[in-house]
Amino acid sequence: MGSEHSDAVGADTTAMALKILVAGGFGVGKTTLVGAVSEIRPLRTEELLSEVGQSVDDTEGVDRKTTTTVAMDFGRITIRSGLALYLFGTPGQDRFWFLWDELSQGALGAVVLADTRRLEDCFPAVDYFEHRQIPFVVAVNCFANARTYGAHEVSRALDLDRGTPVVLCDARDRDSGKEVLIRLVEYAGRFHTARLLDSVG
Repeated sequence: MGSEHSDAVGADTTAMALKILVAGGFGVGKTTLVGAVSEIRPLRTEELLSEVGQSVDDTEGVDRKTTTTVAMDFGRITIRSGLALYLFGTPGQDRFWFLWDELSQGALGAVVLADTRRLEDCFPAVDYFEHRQIPFVVAVNCFANARTYGAHEVSRALDLDRGTPVVLCDARDRDSGKEVLIRLVEYAGRFHTARLLDSVG
């Protein structure tokens, strides 16, 4: 029993958990992405859209949306043995952005979801992570009725810093979402390593 206990403790100490934010504009698919990839039942803090919110929430292009995230979504995915990602989906409306500073504490990086029909909606998230030097990837959620743009076109339209990855995805598809997260972990690893080398150089 002693050896079994020590093996279990050893397994716990070698596991790595990384915090990832999922951000973007209103109705872009953040809750959908977290729900699609999470291996646990995701925690959601959604509320029905109200008449009061109609004056501040721009629902053009997402008119069938009936709920909105008011605090955060939370999910978890194991990328490989010993590496788990904890996902925090941020609320999309600017009146909830005061939560972003709290959620971004200790985050490895972020996924900024984009909808090419409303590309300007992800500008605030891009600006937020660029100004705080938090590595991020832009994941273009490919909606059925949206015109398809290439990664280079999206990067240019968003005026991204050189090297910031842009990937096309389907937020409803687990494998597609997992690929986005893997790209983020790889990019964030290079980003943080480069900053560390700069600080000691």
